[in-house]
Amino acid sequence: MHDHAPGIRGSGNRRLLGISLAITAVVMVVQIVGAALSGSLALLADAAHMFTDAAALVIALIASAVAARPATDRRTFGFQRAEVFGALANGVILIVLSVWVAVEGVQRLINPSEVGVAGGLMLVVAIVGLVANAVAMWLLSAAQRTSINVRGAYLEVMGDLIGSAAVITAAIIIVTTGWVQADAIASLFIAAMIIPRAVSLLREVMSVLSESTPKGMHVTEIRDHILSTPGVVDCHDVHVWQLTRGAPVFTAHVVVDEEALADGRAGAILQRLQSCLSEHFDVEHSTFQLEPAGHVEHDAHA
Repeated sequence: MHDHAPGIRGSGNRRLLGISLAITAVVMVVQIVGAALSGSLALLADAAHMFTDAAALVIALIASAVAARPATDRRTFGFQRAEVFGALANGVILIVLSVWVAVEGVQRLINPSEVGVAGGLMLVVAIVGLVANAVAMWLLSAAQRTSINVRGAYLEVMGDLIGSAAVITAAIIIVTTGWVQADAIASLFIAAMIIPRAVSLLREVMSVLSESTPKGMHVTEIRDHILSTPGVVDCHDVHVWQLTRGAPVFTAHVVVDEEALADGRAGAILQRLQSCLSEHFDVEHSTFQLEPAGHVEHDAHA
């Protein structure tokens, strides 16, 4: 006996991701041209990050479209897990990008480029990037709370915004003091900023793939709620995991008083249990096996 499966999500997310992709692609081209004209490594690093964001948004769009496909006999939970694989790809891309930026930044510090950095042009292009990233973050801010896939894209756009702020700071220093090493330092800052977010995203992905209990959800608390239901005498084999961010799944074996079963109250108990999971723990898909006292599992294990 179980509650209904989670509804199909993602059409609104795909629209937001598409708009963010368009903004990212345009700004990326502007930054590449600006980096070539100004000689700024930090601006080029930010452009590379934008390129990675564009690729990540494409991955996110594909994953979101796949996740919206209905369940089949072979994929009984549907394709929502595709969002997690999209987030995994995003995390790996972020790690690779940060290593590349760090190596380039160190090389620039050790061997300063003979080509000067045009701080004025660098400043203008960085401001354009800052504004564009702020708009993209605003578009994704609501959807990222419920989709791990959109969360990955949101984190990368946030990184771009902070990176643009770092480039603006370096450009101001170059314009006012002429110290071109500020450009390389900004690049290293961008690399250092990327890594913690990438690790956090990959950690969440691994939590989903390893079917760990969702963060903030406590099995003991859920079990106490179940045991407080009239007619329930015990609860065991409790399992909680999530298909993707915002899509938890719950199963449990519930021992019911024999009088409740004899009186035909099993349906009411089941409805109350499902409502409890949905209202108190935001679990849309819950499965309960109701058992009489003394029931022995044929496949019981330690």
